[in-house]
Amino acid sequence: MSEQKTNWWRDAVIYQVYPRSFRDSNSDGIGDIPGAIQGLPYLAELGIDAIWLSPFYKTPNKDGGYDVADPRDVDPMFGTLADAESLIREAHAHGIKVIFDIVPNHFSSEHKWFQAALAAAPGSPERKRFHFYDGRGVDGNEPPNNWNSLFNGPSWTRVTETDGKLGQWYLHLFDSSQPDLNWENPDVMEDFKTTLRFWLDRGVDGFRIDVAHGLAKDEILKDHRDPDGLTKALRVDTTDMTKEERVSLLTDMPFFDRDGVHPIYKEWRKVIDEYDGDRMFVAEAYIYPTSRLARYVRPGELHQVFNFDFLLIEWDADAIKEAILRVFDELKEVGAPPTWALDNHDSPRVVSRLKREAKARALALIAHALPGSLYIYQGEELGLPDGDIAPEFRMDPAFIRSGGKDLGRDGARIPLPWSSAERNFGFSDGTSWLPQPANYKEFAIDIELKASDSFLHLYKKSLELRKNHLGLGGDAGITFQPAPSGVVYFKRPAGFALLANTTESPVKLQIDEPAKIIHQSQPGSSVEGNSVTLAGNTTIWLQS
Repeated sequence: MSEQKTNWWRDAVIYQVYPRSFRDSNSDGIGDIPGAIQGLPYLAELGIDAIWLSPFYKTPNKDGGYDVADPRDVDPMFGTLADAESLIREAHAHGIKVIFDIVPNHFSSEHKWFQAALAAAPGSPERKRFHFYDGRGVDGNEPPNNWNSLFNGPSWTRVTETDGKLGQWYLHLFDSSQPDLNWENPDVMEDFKTTLRFWLDRGVDGFRIDVAHGLAKDEILKDHRDPDGLTKALRVDTTDMTKEERVSLLTDMPFFDRDGVHPIYKEWRKVIDEYDGDRMFVAEAYIYPTSRLARYVRPGELHQVFNFDFLLIEWDADAIKEAILRVFDELKEVGAPPTWALDNHDSPRVVSRLKREAKARALALIAHALPGSLYIYQGEELGLPDGDIAPEFRMDPAFIRSGGKDLGRDGARIPLPWSSAERNFGFSDGTSWLPQPANYKEFAIDIELKASDSFLHLYKKSLELRKNHLGLGGDAGITFQPAPSGVVYFKRPAGFALLANTTESPVKLQIDEPAKIIHQSQPGSSVEGNSVTLAGNTTIWLQS
């Protein structure tokens, strides 16, 4: 019987560690688990509640570790299984929970199952763990359908059979090195239950589920009406598509958000509920209409689902208010807490996306003041921009498969700068796996710790106020107030109010009662009694 749940995750601040780029402990130029352990005191001082680690499992590393060859072992580039167990213990000693990535949509083509499938005949039990089909057209020379890979190009690859002849095709929604698993096969469910228990037995506090909406496929042999448009709509950084075009395509996805995913997660929930300590799941599911996200966090399914609004949102008061209200409205019936994130390893960094540091700082203070949990991507707290990377150094399969037309995600995955005076800015004594731009020196942790106006101090103060003084992440409500055009104005309990000016010019307004500024994204605003002068592109926190 499980102990009384505390639901720590409902208002937690969770820091995403991309292990390859966090900290290198052995001078091979690649961040690793011992490096993550070394960074725990910094993270504890920052004020986070949990860390989420992107995959560190055995992998040929064709897609940043999301091509998993063995989900129950650690790749040597990241350390050992003992290191992973040590990370869990050390994080807990610092009062930090630990969330691991789990990747159920696909395995690496080097996984033993897929190698067995290649060696087996069409129709064999080994092939039924994946999506193998005969091709269309003369001699089966055309793919089974017209679906595209999200990394560009077709989502099907033809295999050479053991007799040396071209044979069946297999489905891969991502790179050809990532064959999709067939979740109608009970072998797949049992294997993932084993993986969940493997890490839960070692003390992990939860899992972030990669491509959580992709496990069930319907009408797999049916063509899509606009595969190129759908691939484009699924990219979070697409800018030359209207919202209406995007929504139209994303409500017509034959391979995402099918009803068959939900029985899977009901089974997973039974597994995690066997364990004490309030373990949790958070789903990555990029779907439309967003109201369908609530289905993933119904009682008996998952605990959280990512809200991607702030990864896409413009610095616009009406859009921000609409997004906040819609998220609350969509989740209220199931009682799940909202989640907020400004960027991650798959998206442009918020400073680069908004093209202004002032706007990124101001948007961060809005996110930090909202009910629910907050996800911070490593380096976000430093105000890191995306880095320019020469083509010869880029590794993202999206870049490779598109012939360089799609720059991919490497710019958001550049290693962290820890020390302004050291080689690779303290990330590694070896040759960094991705080169760091020279301007990363000014964002180094040692410099930002000394500068009271730094991005890092902005985050440290807001997280400290959020947790220890105001309880802002809790379930208590949010009430929007009338405000001038371009201004976001809402109240939270205990006399807290937030004002954000999304315009370039100062705005003057009246508030209900006298208050003082307790935090601000940048200087320049003032309060005198009930009168506020709010600087452009600025967010302030008020306490009455």
